[in-house]
Amino acid sequence: MTLTSAAACGFWAAGTGFLALGAGLLGAGPPLLAWGLAGAAAVAGVGLATRRRALLWVACGLSAAAGFSLLMDVVGLLFVQGVDDPAAAVLHGLGLLGAVLPAGAARPRRTGPVVARAPAAASRRVHLAAYGGALAFVPYAVMKLTWALGGTFAGTGGAEMLAAYERNGASRLWLTLARWGLDATVLLAALGVFLLFGLVRPWGQVFPRWTLRLRGRRVPRRLPLGPALIGVGTLVQYGLFGVGHLMLASSGAVRVRAGDFHSTADAVLVGWIGFSAFAGYGPALLVAARSYWLRTRPVTAGP
Repeated sequence: MTLTSAAACGFWAAGTGFLALGAGLLGAGPPLLAWGLAGAAAVAGVGLATRRRALLWVACGLSAAAGFSLLMDVVGLLFVQGVDDPAAAVLHGLGLLGAVLPAGAARPRRTGPVVARAPAAASRRVHLAAYGGALAFVPYAVMKLTWALGGTFAGTGGAEMLAAYERNGASRLWLTLARWGLDATVLLAALGVFLLFGLVRPWGQVFPRWTLRLRGRRVPRRLPLGPALIGVGTLVQYGLFGVGHLMLASSGAVRVRAGDFHSTADAVLVGWIGFSAFAGYGPALLVAARSYWLRTRPVTAGP
């Protein structure tokens, strides 16, 4: 590990441990989240002190779990009046940092000059995963655009859904888009698909011609990997746990509230479409991000 990566990880472990411990003692945010993140910080601190990379990787895993739903917090800040629990949102952000900084400290130090790899497309299997992740959003987009265009889906009309948005505190931007026949989450899904294919195609490594003044330049690795990490840390868990919950609901093991819909059956139908989209896209994004990271990893120059 380099001195810089170890110092960054150490500052994160100390600061996060203090904040998470305080949140746990004061009851700010979900207790499991606070204590779990405090444990991750402690494991990272021990890993740094003993120079055991395995402990640093354990801290990464625990922190990634603590970063669950960070993307939903970001969406809430952009399109709603804020986040449901500010303390939890801060802990989610610290969890995402903890999924990155201990990993940097755990990586072996590279010696000698490095050179960038030539741009290359991902393998056929990774492309198939990307296509599957993109197609997973199609039913979701159809459902959302049906409401945005004034149609009816799952027994709920577009006017009813717009009224529900207003009642639930949607932002002016969200409501304006809805009145124009657009849905904010569909636009975000389109950006997610753009990111997905940028991770598997060469134009995600070198700016293409349509980027005008940027064309031909190298794309910084952090530019696509940053949002990809946020998406993976949120959507994989969110989608899979959501699908699991709906399986229990469909079998009658748990109850689901109707919420803004006319019946629990309508709510379950909408839930299946939404969570299935995230459960399909999240793992595809993970596969694509891993492929991009490996294909763009610098190599040590020869003598």
